[in-house]
Amino acid sequence: MNPFFSPKLPVILKPFILSLLLSLSFLAFLSLQTPRHTHQPATATTHASDLRIRPGYASYDAYIQRQLNKTLNPKLRKIWTTRDWTRKVRVFSQFFASLQQRGLLHNESKALCIGARVGQEVEALKRVGVPDSVGMDLVPYPPLVVEGDFHHQPFDNETFDFEFSNVFDHALYPWQFAAEIERTLKPGGVCVLHVAVSKRADKYSANDLYSVGPLLKLFKRCEVVEVRGVDGFGLDTEVVHTLSGAIAFAAKKVKG
Repeated sequence: MNPFFSPKLPVILKPFILSLLLSLSFLAFLSLQTPRHTHQPATATTHASDLRIRPGYASYDAYIQRQLNKTLNPKLRKIWTTRDWTRKVRVFSQFFASLQQRGLLHNESKALCIGARVGQEVEALKRVGVPDSVGMDLVPYPPLVVEGDFHHQPFDNETFDFEFSNVFDHALYPWQFAAEIERTLKPGGVCVLHVAVSKRADKYSANDLYSVGPLLKLFKRCEVVEVRGVDGFGLDTEVVHTLSGAIAFAAKKVKG
């Protein structure tokens, strides 16, 4: 028995209830005929980025402290300055000699090594005949390495002819890392980065790179010279840029 037409209902309500049921049925029919337009989140229609910033830093100070935990680790610093020293200086020397042979590094170049720790790459540059070389890191290591943050290099605009780094994965703000290189590099200068693409970087890294595409896009004023494979202390790709002198400098550093 249909409950809406129970004998207990007043007669006058029965036509009203019947009309209501018919209206609801008609609306349901229309809803099935009308195309559905749903709003999809942006992430549903875009591919995951090949440059991913690692979460977990409550502040920039927390990020810096995390990096210092590695840089100031007594055991690591002892290794870097003893048993690792000769091997790394030798391998870096081979990298830089190759760049010299390809015309990308010259004896008269003013060179900067970014994130140089205790300065093995700086020593290597000097040994291959590039004496005007210096390193930069959060913790200085005189006379090879001066104090500095690669997000805010402590150098004037257009200072260096050559900049090298193998610590891109430690940049919390990769776009700022690249912008500072472009700011301090002279027009026509060369930037060489060694990065890990085919595998995850170490536990102190602040970003992960899954292809060279995002890295190339970070450099707004540079032209790509070459991208090639290397075997550099866990890093597998060498990316070489040269700074174009034809593009107007847009972000001059304000001198204090």
